[in-house]
Amino acid sequence: MGMVGFYAGSFDPFTNGHLAIVKKSAKCFDKVVIGIGYNADKQERIDKNEMKSAIEKAIAEENLNNVEVVLYTGLTVDKAKECNTDILIRGLRNGTDYEYEENISEVNEKIAGMDTCYFRAGTLGYLSSSIVMELFNNNKPIDEFVPKAVAELLYSIK
Repeated sequence: MGMVGFYAGSFDPFTNGHLAIVKKSAKCFDKVVIGIGYNADKQERIDKNEMKSAIEKAIAEENLNNVEVVLYTGLTVDKAKECNTDILIRGLRNGTDYEYEENISEVNEKIAGMDTCYFRAGTLGYLSSSIVMELFNNNKPIDEFVPKAVAELLYSIK
């Protein structure tokens, strides 16, 4: 097996912006592991197991055969090491994201020796899970912002 990347996030919910990062990274890495992290300090909007299933459906629809999804708690680098990944994958929407991500990347490199590969969000840079949920909670359509399987999950729990 060649290079394996670990793409971590709360994915609450997983958006088309996240999917774009997965598609880009799946072209660059032999394998990509999407890690859905659970953070006790963060209010969970959507059940993690249900989101995992929805992401797996979205990946299958895109024929991304070199991508898998795992759930984890604790430090991202610990799960990344456990999954035998070589590098962390992060998406960047803007300069503010870069500043934030670069601080985390520096710590990850110090504590685990893992480097980070950034992918640009490009035209989806405006999109965030928070924006999607704001629209959803105010009864606005979200279909153009999330993969079909994620939209179906959200509409099923409303």
